Amino acid sequence: MKRISTTSSYYRHRPVDLLTEYTICESFSSEVSPYMTVLEEPRSYGALLGQFLRERGILVPGMRICEAGGGYGSLMRGMLEDWGDMVDGVVMVDLSPYMLKRQKEVLSRWSGKLSFINGDVLEVLPGLSGIDLVIVNEVMGDLPTWVGLDPADLPGEVAQLIERYGLHIPPEGPFNFNLGAVRLVESLSMKRGMTFFLSEHSSDPIFAEDMSYLGRRLNGDGYPREIILHGHSEFTIRFSHLDAVARAHERETAGGPLTEIVGITDSPRNRAVFIGRMTSSDEQEILYELLDHIREYRWMLVR
Repeated sequence: MKRISTTSSYYRHRPVDLLTEYTICESFSSEVSPYMTVLEEPRSYGALLGQFLRERGILVPGMRICEAGGGYGSLMRGMLEDWGDMVDGVVMVDLSPYMLKRQKEVLSRWSGKLSFINGDVLEVLPGLSGIDLVIVNEVMGDLPTWVGLDPADLPGEVAQLIERYGLHIPPEGPFNFNLGAVRLVESLSMKRGMTFFLSEHSSDPIFAEDMSYLGRRLNGDGYPREIILHGHSEFTIRFSHLDAVARAHERETAGGPLTEIVGITDSPRNRAVFIGRMTSSDEQEILYELLDHIREYRWMLVR
């Protein structure tokens, strides 16, 4: 039966424990994380993302940044620790009052640069002004998703979006559709002068050419699948849909596997651990777990 899946009540009305789910950002939240041993350059995820944006000429002096769904504030803390001199102001938007409280505590040393908004990113972000860069990291999977759709009997809003942007759907169902993610990219693409960075667990992953072995044993039709978590469900994201929406609004897009940003490249150790499922030591087990998760994550940059 078709329905809309939403995490709104989960985040609005209860304290959230991110340790009950695997996130790339929290895995690399500090240099004492056990996952740091697998990185070529052991730096926090926020610092690595800042470097990635700096190298592409996006992070420049005087930046005004908005992070949507900032979790425990780990990404922004890492970015400000290494790149704070580039940033004039930051707006943190989150549906969870509990998360906003944690962010204020974690980011207190930069309080003069920060402001906080408790609200739904789909409602808040389209109305923001004076922002140069929006970061939506590991959030889109929480946005409303249509579940169990029949291509021959689509809800009106979904049918309009598919026709408007020429989005590919399977010839027969059931399939899931990332309504919230598509709507978010649509609204942000209409805001000229604003760049946005997206990252999430994808349903259509891509791999570095020399790490194509990460695609082994991945099953699926490329459409969003449900990930059942503690107290709620999230969905993987079909990035090809998001790319089509942004390009329809004459935006320039770029994208790739998240392994590029954190600096995981091919090596005999990585190849042996993943292909052979070698987990005989704690370090091998950590590396296998990381590779098994991050292989499905993609990033997308829209200018």
